[in-house]
Amino acid sequence: MTPELERQLRDAGLDRTIEASFPASDPPSTGPNPIVDTKAGFTGGALMTTYTVGYLVGSLAKASLNRRLAGALVRLAPRQLTMTEIPFRDLPIYSYDYDADYPAVATQFKEAIAAVDAVLFVTPEYNRSIPGGLKNAIDWASRPYGTNAFTRKPSAIIGASPGRIGTAVAQQHLRSILAYCNSPLMNSMEAYIQLEKGSITDDGEITNESTRKFLAKFMSELHGFIERVYTVLPRPEADQ
Repeated sequence: MTPELERQLRDAGLDRTIEASFPASDPPSTGPNPIVDTKAGFTGGALMTTYTVGYLVGSLAKASLNRRLAGALVRLAPRQLTMTEIPFRDLPIYSYDYDADYPAVATQFKEAIAAVDAVLFVTPEYNRSIPGGLKNAIDWASRPYGTNAFTRKPSAIIGASPGRIGTAVAQQHLRSILAYCNSPLMNSMEAYIQLEKGSITDDGEITNESTRKFLAKFMSELHGFIERVYTVLPRPEADQ
């Protein structure tokens, strides 16, 4: 620890807390859960905490608008959020016949959900609901009974559509599903995005400034929401 860092800790009244949590011979963990980021420094006298957010793109289409939206969100994420995609394309259709012996692809998917600190759903709307593949993925992650990977895990929803209602109905259905899965859900700000051709480039660059500012605000709000959830509902020690 540098003298400058020691001074900032002392001024913030956190030096004893840090010493008790992390002995000099045992540096902070760098795992997927919330960590003390000594390299990032301090903001407003408080230690900066980083979180890993796993995002699921609801559409399996290669040219999906929502895949482009996800790319833009990754670019706009604040430095406190590490974004990682959790794919689900290869999952078979869920049946409780698998519960006694999960296939490897389903086990890996469920472990990926369990490993992140929060989940972001970026989804289109199909027939006034979410795509079947996304619903199937949620079923795999939440079963068998008593092993739900979404329990107490913060989540948020966003979606893009060429239409004016911008996935609003699909998001409401997904909120109902996540509520049953006991996932604390970011209710505000809501984000129903209408995208026109060329609004987001293939590499995630947003061409409309007002849209860029709105999405940046959404990602900032997501970080604040995750932080508030873990203040009230700390992760069990076994998960840290």
